[in-house]
Amino acid sequence: MAGSGKSTLAKRLGEKYRLKYYSGGDALKTLAKEENYKPIKHGWWETEEGIRFLEKRGKNSKFDKAVDKKLLELAQKGNVILDSWTMPWLLKKGFKIWLEASPEERAKRIAHRDGIGVKEALKALRKKEEGTKAIYKKLYGFRLGEDFEPFHFILDTDNINAEEVFQILCEVIKNVVIAPNT
Repeated sequence: MAGSGKSTLAKRLGEKYRLKYYSGGDALKTLAKEENYKPIKHGWWETEEGIRFLEKRGKNSKFDKAVDKKLLELAQKGNVILDSWTMPWLLKKGFKIWLEASPEERAKRIAHRDGIGVKEALKALRKKEEGTKAIYKKLYGFRLGEDFEPFHFILDTDNINAEEVFQILCEVIKNVVIAPNT
């Protein structure tokens, strides 16, 4: 979920393992721009404009379907790392990681990142996640943040920093993903 560290981690793992990084959120922002939204600042999804685009997505699945189709195509080419809320369920291949963090911790991280209050961040997170969960439940039938069936590894990031998360996952990848294949 937002603020768990998934984008930061995916970018670092992509660099370390020489994988091309693709973000579902970035792809959705590109589509938002085509709809005359202005998703230029970090944390845009939690803004009023970001929430309005989320509501539009809830009424028209073309945005999410287009992004998911593109991410699936990119995944088929291989050597990629995907930062996406849908790919763990839609893509049958790959090693899937879920980063868990409490809403309060994620709100603290988002507040720090975006220069807003924690209460404001928590309120925006809840609204965003409620809408996003409804979209994916309607489109694909899975329960984001509740259905962990497709994941190979789940890590609680509440009490560890980004560097520790990175180091832990490098060890997991080395011992679970790479070593069995050598």
